[in-house]
Amino acid sequence: MKNVMLIVLIACFALLRPVAGFSEDAKPEEAPAEVPKIQIAILLDTSNSMDGLIAQAKAQLWEIVNDFIHVKQNGVTPTLEVALYQYGNNDLPKEENFIQQMTPFTTDLDLVSEKLFALKTNGGLEYCGAVIQQATQELAWSNRRDDLRLIFIAGNEPFTQGSISYVDACKGAGAMFIIVNTIHCGSEAEGIRGKWQDGAMLTDGQYLFINQNQAVAAIAAPQDKRLAELNSELNATYIPYGSGGKQASFNQSVQDTNNMSLNKNAFSARVVAKASSNYRNDSWDLVDASAKENFDLSKVETETLPENMQKMTDDERKTYVASQAETRKTIQAEIAQLSTERTKFIAEEMSKSGTKDTSLGAAARPAMRKQATQKNFSFE
Repeated sequence: MKNVMLIVLIACFALLRPVAGFSEDAKPEEAPAEVPKIQIAILLDTSNSMDGLIAQAKAQLWEIVNDFIHVKQNGVTPTLEVALYQYGNNDLPKEENFIQQMTPFTTDLDLVSEKLFALKTNGGLEYCGAVIQQATQELAWSNRRDDLRLIFIAGNEPFTQGSISYVDACKGAGAMFIIVNTIHCGSEAEGIRGKWQDGAMLTDGQYLFINQNQAVAAIAAPQDKRLAELNSELNATYIPYGSGGKQASFNQSVQDTNNMSLNKNAFSARVVAKASSNYRNDSWDLVDASAKENFDLSKVETETLPENMQKMTDDERKTYVASQAETRKTIQAEIAQLSTERTKFIAEEMSKSGTKDTSLGAAARPAMRKQATQKNFSFE
């Protein structure tokens, strides 16, 4: 019996000893930092009087995106998601409160640009409470406490229209930690009377007012010509794949053309955005897709690859994608440098002119920066 007890004690002692290869002071590996999100839902009035607002949104989308190029939260670069709604358009169904979701939250900024350029004005009755409530309820909002969740709603009629109370809609958004920023297209006093300020205050948002008919400043910069050249070189590094690859690649070119048709500012801002981490196309581009963890290039169907890759071996394909990735990095670095120079040049020219910018972007960008900072996002 004593021998049996001795064997049991030895076994228990062995279980208490540290496992080979680990010290008693060893610490478990830290989990990778969770990727933060910045989510922006843009709700645009597309009634008859809002052509200027739509023009400003088209021209300034990429400038707004570029404000978040160097943003980090606790050292981690966030994912930027944008959603787009139109409301107040008589072409939309009355039973749906004249509201349409143009795109849900997406990282596909070319899609957002495409939908912006598709907007047409007509009508109508502008139900702010209804569109805020719909965006709050149907979008895939993050539930991470430190993520930034923003609604920007722009329009010119009283905020009180429609059967859905703006008070209830804004309080519902606030309960989900969504900040509602209101942009009245008209005078400050008129917006206050129309309850646009009151709507923003319900979620600690910003009340903003703009001149929707102001032409967006288009200052030509010395860097614009080289940025246009680099854009063509950048596009050549994209490798479309999958069932939607060719169409997405085509849309990339279409949105280049759309922005070029506006002015050099809009186009150069787009080029700068395309060189940033906010411009992600892993759903159709092999270079971006290959940068994702666990992506297996060998599993991509051969017939969905460009012709020049279809006869390559797996190793040759990997080498080709890696080469395109390196080329892209080099191009992006030059674009980033030119962007810094261009930003300084335009700031100096704007200062000389003394013109006050009262457009959509000029109003929205400071508000976004302030609210991002309050969520511990830093602008490097």
